[in-house]
Amino acid sequence: MALSRAVPNLAFRRLRGRRSAAEFAACVRRAAREIGEQVACDARYIGRVEAGEIRCPNYAYERVFLHMFPGLSLADLGFSAREAVRGRRPAAAAATAAAPAPPPALTTRNDEESDVLRRAFMTGGTATLAAASLGLGGPAAASIPAPRSVHRVGDAEVRAVEDAVRQIRLLDDRHGAEGLYRRATQPLRTAYALLDAGVTARRATADRLHNGAGELAISVGWLAHDSGRLDDARSHYAEALATARVAGDLALEAHAFCNTSFLARDSGRPREAVRAAQAGLRAATPLGSDRLLALLTLREAAAWAGLGDRPACSEALGRAHAHFGRGPGERDPEWMSFFGEPELEAQEALCWSLLGDWSRAARHAHRATVLQDPHFARNLALYRAQLAGNLARAGRPDEAAAEVRRVEASSEGVESARIRTLLTDTRRVLATY
Repeated sequence: MALSRAVPNLAFRRLRGRRSAAEFAACVRRAAREIGEQVACDARYIGRVEAGEIRCPNYAYERVFLHMFPGLSLADLGFSAREAVRGRRPAAAAATAAAPAPPPALTTRNDEESDVLRRAFMTGGTATLAAASLGLGGPAAASIPAPRSVHRVGDAEVRAVEDAVRQIRLLDDRHGAEGLYRRATQPLRTAYALLDAGVTARRATADRLHNGAGELAISVGWLAHDSGRLDDARSHYAEALATARVAGDLALEAHAFCNTSFLARDSGRPREAVRAAQAGLRAATPLGSDRLLALLTLREAAAWAGLGDRPACSEALGRAHAHFGRGPGERDPEWMSFFGEPELEAQEALCWSLLGDWSRAARHAHRATVLQDPHFARNLALYRAQLAGNLARAGRPDEAAAEVRRVEASSEGVESARIRTLLTDTRRVLATY
């Protein structure tokens, strides 16, 4: 089979300038670290890009290149559209399937287009085989019908992705993140394998699949976040943001920025948290959801509090309350089911605790525990743990100790590194009394 001649990527070569390929690769690795990505870029990779062998980078490299050259698109960097690159795959895959053990010279393994696990999905069977893993071990997988062809993803697979997102959120509400994180990474790999599987029957189906995969990346990122795996969480959120940008999905972009802001604040990067929250607000403004704007504004408020800027925090809290006061709406995202008055109070408590106003923080944290539906076991345990810490630092050790005991007695089956850390910190404060 004759292979088409690669077209050199002159635009990318111009961007390298006078730097050697090795020097430029080092710049790529440094830029990746700046955004929490990990890429094994070396001079050989740069050479392959410039030679036109890599027509489109994978999502991780795409994020890094767009970070390095803000304002430029993949086309500006000399790359082909991902859809055009994928369009050549079915023939190659069919040729591979026809020969059970093809010689290495006839096999094109494109690590820049898909990671190893996604490639294994494509060479190991149909989309249904991969979609079965989206059941998280439950009955959902058994109901997934076979797609009409190996390389066509349809409604059944998209529904499996969406159901996996809902199931993860439900289990997280009840049990916390730690026991779920490792199990949830497989459905995430499967979801992106489905994205790599090729065309879908309809544009609407493709849009749903992008949204579902991005939401799943955020959900898995949150599980990593809540279980203390902050670097993993950062990578998952970045994957979701890249997916949103590729699909032009403002709702997914706003969600990704919302979680990115929260993570940045937790990671001790409050200025990044401010920028992410504000970027989320820009994406969310056209969507018509006041509840989404309220939550993003709370993220901004907490970021200002992390910077010690009390006036900016207070101003953002006022805007958040104004958005929240307009009530829920039909355009509120499905993932925001957790966000009601208890979460509003808890987020305000967080702001005041970051500013060192422990008594005021304790008042809001107490309201959160009173208002919270017991169904959200993980959130209720979290609010009580926050309340205990605020009480301890406000000089009310007996009340704080009582809250610690209440968390311990009521959180059986809830696994959250965040909650354990809060309780450990509170016990350390109580030990001084």
